[in-house]
Amino acid sequence: MTWKVIALTAIAPIPWRNGGGMTRELLAWPSKHDWIWRISVAEVASDGAFSQFEGVQRWLAILSGTGVRLNMDAEMIELRERSAPFAFDGATPVHCTLLDGPVQDLNLMLRLGNSARAGQMRQINGIHRVDTAITKTVAIYSAATAVVLRINGSNFTLSEATLAWQTVPAGAELSIEANDAILMEITLEI
Repeated sequence: MTWKVIALTAIAPIPWRNGGGMTRELLAWPSKHDWIWRISVAEVASDGAFSQFEGVQRWLAILSGTGVRLNMDAEMIELRERSAPFAFDGATPVHCTLLDGPVQDLNLMLRLGNSARAGQMRQINGIHRVDTAITKTVAIYSAATAVVLRINGSNFTLSEATLAWQTVPAGAELSIEANDAILMEITLEI
């Protein structure tokens, strides 16, 4: 099996409409304009409201910078570098306040319904074996250091600030060895 690889530096940044930051869309599947799931890295330069996405489950992880405070309804969440990724409903109004200067974050968005069944995002530090009881798409973002991916006895080294992804069949043996990586898993109807 071959990993598809996208380096952050290969993607041109696009400014936000509100001027509060820049986004680099690493991957939108199956297409940029009609995606079921999407992975991006954002540079957040100022406080402001998140764009709302009705019918979309979102995850957010801080890659660099001190962190952010998210105010949503009656809830306040602080996320910092290496905090566990935070999942939330994309339709929820969210106001983001920077804790001490700009941050870089990783975003996973999954459009619910259609063929999407489930998704998740988690921080990987150490060795992690991926549950492959069912076929799923697996994406790994290497934040600050290289990551070693092992699938069915073959090794692949992923450079820092790079995304690798592929659909992993049920029963495959997949492990990830990393000091600072984000694992995303997406399960679709077949």
